[in-house]
Amino acid sequence: MKILVVDDDPQILDALTVGFQLQWQDATVLSARDGEEGLRLFSAHDPDVVVLDVAMPKRNGFEVLKEIRKVSDVPVLMLTARGEEMDQVRGLELGADDYVVKPFSHLALLARVKAVLRRAELPSPSKALPDFVAGDLAVNFATHQVTLRGAPVKLTPVEYKLLYHLVRNAGRLMPHQALLDRVWGDDYGATTDYLKVFISRLRAKIEPEGGPHYIETERGLGYRFVKPRDDARG
Repeated sequence: MKILVVDDDPQILDALTVGFQLQWQDATVLSARDGEEGLRLFSAHDPDVVVLDVAMPKRNGFEVLKEIRKVSDVPVLMLTARGEEMDQVRGLELGADDYVVKPFSHLALLARVKAVLRRAELPSPSKALPDFVAGDLAVNFATHQVTLRGAPVKLTPVEYKLLYHLVRNAGRLMPHQALLDRVWGDDYGATTDYLKVFISRLRAKIEPEGGPHYIETERGLGYRFVKPRDDARG
C-alpha cells in the first residue's frame, strides 16, 4: 500500500511516516512539504490514500484536492485547524472523504485512515441483482459503474456507496441514521450535516441542471430515491 502525506510541518511528516509504517509494515509512505510536490508525487506514484493538510505554501490543500479529483477517486483525508468549520465543509464539498482536526493524536488519525480505506471497499456485487436504470441514470452493480445518458459518472467510493444504498431502496424513505450507519458505520460518529454535504455532492453529479431530480428530501427524516414518472412502472 502507498500512502501520500502532504504537510509543511516536518514533525507531522516524520511522526506519520513512522506511525503508518508501524501499522502497515509493507506500506510505502511518500511525504511532501508543499502542494506542488504533493501533486508531483501523486502523479508519479498513484497512492492508495492521501493525507492532505489544508494550509500549505505554493498550493494549498483545496487546490491540490481539486487537481486530484480531476483524475482520481482515491480516498483523501484532510487535516484542518481546530475551529475552522468552513474549511471542513469546503473540503468535503470539493471531494474529500474525511477530515481530522489539528492537533490530533496519531492513533486517532490511524483510525480515520483505516475507516476511509474500509469505506473505499465498495459493496460486494450480488449476482441476483439486475442493473438499475432510472431515466438516463444507470447503475451496474457488478462493475460499480454509474452512467448518465450513457456517459460515465465519476464517483468517489463514499458517493457510490451512498447512491448504492439509495437505489437499492428506491421509492422508500431512507432515514438519516440508516444511511449514516450503512455508509460510514454506526461507530463512526458522522452527523446529518455530514450526510447533507455528500448528498449535495451526489446530486451535483447525477442531477444535471434541467434534468430529473432523483433524490428527494424528507425534511428532518431522510432521503428517498425516486424514478422519473415515465420510468416509475419499471
